[in-house]
Amino acid sequence: MDGFLNRLEGVVARTGAREAHEIGCGEGEVAMRLARRGLRMRGSDVSPEVIAEARSRAERAGVEVEFKAAPVESLEPNADAAELIVCCEVMEHLEDPGAALDTVAALASPWAIISVPREPLWRALNLARLKYVGTLGNTPGHLHHWSRRGFARFLEHRLEIVELHAPLPWTMALCRATRAT
Repeated sequence: MDGFLNRLEGVVARTGAREAHEIGCGEGEVAMRLARRGLRMRGSDVSPEVIAEARSRAERAGVEVEFKAAPVESLEPNADAAELIVCCEVMEHLEDPGAALDTVAALASPWAIISVPREPLWRALNLARLKYVGTLGNTPGHLHHWSRRGFARFLEHRLEIVELHAPLPWTMALCRATRAT
């Protein structure tokens, strides 16, 4: 996890972004980490209970992050766009990741960082740990699976890939929104 987080921070720094919105922020760990690095942060997640936990954690840590409960599909450019959109470990859980990618592309002004578990490595590592053997290493809730190349093809439908990274065992892409003219 440290390798992933360190890589994420390095990629964020290369964008030069001053403000970001983390979509699928969960309990807020990444949002708080980026806020500590000086970014003005917002976070959203589908679960009101998880957002309540994120708010509580941020308050206890003395870190300012604006959180709201909202599914990715309900986010609007006028209210939710940011210089940098961060969407880590979300797409694999969604029924319609293409619709979520459309939303991310619409919100990114101009940057997006998106990551997913790298398959089939993710499942193989789970099996090596004797986890989720009955589902051949598939983590509960993972509906979609991408190789590094497959994930790049998925992203290229809506975004320009600037950098593609592979911190073990994930694929992470720094993308730029392309606006139709």
